[in-house]
Amino acid sequence: MTEVQPIRVGIIGTGFARSTQVPAFRACPGVEVVSIASARLERAEAAAKDLGIAHATSDWREVVSHPQVDLVSIVAPPHLHHEMALAVVQAGKAVLCEKPTALDATQAEIMWLAAEQRGVLALMDHELRFLPSRQKMRELIQSGALGTLRHARVRYGSDFRAGTQMGWDWWSDLSRGGGLLGALGSHAVDSLRFLLGREPTEVLGVLATHVATRADVETGAPRAVTADDEVQALLSFGGELTATMSLSAVEPGQPQHGVEVVGSRGALRLAGLELWRADVGSRTWEPVALPPPERLPAGMPDNEWSQGFWRYARAITEALRSGARTLPGASTLEDGWHNQRVLDAIRRSHADRCWVPLTRT
Repeated sequence: MTEVQPIRVGIIGTGFARSTQVPAFRACPGVEVVSIASARLERAEAAAKDLGIAHATSDWREVVSHPQVDLVSIVAPPHLHHEMALAVVQAGKAVLCEKPTALDATQAEIMWLAAEQRGVLALMDHELRFLPSRQKMRELIQSGALGTLRHARVRYGSDFRAGTQMGWDWWSDLSRGGGLLGALGSHAVDSLRFLLGREPTEVLGVLATHVATRADVETGAPRAVTADDEVQALLSFGGELTATMSLSAVEPGQPQHGVEVVGSRGALRLAGLELWRADVGSRTWEPVALPPPERLPAGMPDNEWSQGFWRYARAITEALRSGARTLPGASTLEDGWHNQRVLDAIRRSHADRCWVPLTRT
């Protein structure tokens, strides 16, 4: 029997990484998570103890320089992504970067070009691309099944930040990349670009911060929230194709997350792991046949993000094992730059109260 080449992963961050990334990577054949970092050493040590990781540190640079690490997953606040990603790339290692890509498109472009020059596998963690529902939706759109594309909608609604019980931390701080536009808007933009196969040409955006103050998690003192918790945006893709993004983290009721694409011959509606289709004149939605959800590794929450990441983790480690420097269908640091340009333009549109063109520089 041929021995599987081992792939070793280092993780920076103990949030999403602990609940989803580490269990997924560890369940991949021949993959080991060997190092984990957190700004607080006690968090890194607790995660390492609970998850069986040999090395824990409060210095992320030790993860990057760890001699056994092949892939570094950056699951840290956005203001750290630029420095961390450049360090990983310069070390000649593969990188998986959480969204949003960086604080702005300038940082994102530097990250992308550095990875291109070094020739390493450099990916963004837009794991939803690997859901069968989204891959089938993209296939149908690209095949022309909907006819001329007219409009797309991304809808996200939750009240996870509606109350004041969540304390002030980096998520509340625009200067550190906090806010819903970066957290979910980045996924929305990537989804539109991935599904439609086009780049937006101009945007109009409005941001809101409904919960204006929160108690500092360290001191308990009230602090002003500078990051948004609601996003409304209109994107033009040229011609008659437009898209809307309606995202809220302060919306009561049943949480919602879905995408719709409407064309001259029909429409598709995506809701989590399910995909529905309606032809013009049918006045009914019919389910599109998809593979059943996979059984997730122990410890992972059963949701669309975990289902996507479980597939993504296997694809990433297979690519590394084969020596590939690209992964078909995955979001790259170049995609991260494109996404960040759109996010930046939405912020400018909100500030200037006008349409902002996305000219390539």
